[in-house]
Amino acid sequence: MRVEAMSQVAQIYKTNQSQGTEKTQKTKAKDEVQISEAGKDFQIAKMALQEAPDVREDKIAAIKSSMEAGTYEVDSIDFADKVIQKYKDVLSY
Repeated sequence: MRVEAMSQVAQIYKTNQSQGTEKTQKTKAKDEVQISEAGKDFQIAKMALQEAPDVREDKIAAIKSSMEAGTYEVDSIDFADKVIQKYKDVLSY
């Protein structure tokens, strides 16, 4: 390959000229987050729920002992009302 041919190609495409680059300005931007009062209240409620036990042992013990003694009674009307209400809530979505 001839050197002068490369020179001619470079002249055609003007690749021998150096191109200047622009300097970027450095900014000292800082991200900031602001949490609303409702968000703070939600976070407090969430933490309280996490600390609360999932199972109320005292209620379970009382129901279990009354079941074992044969004295546990369920009101069928209240039970039916709660079942119907639950299905209404599910279907209303």
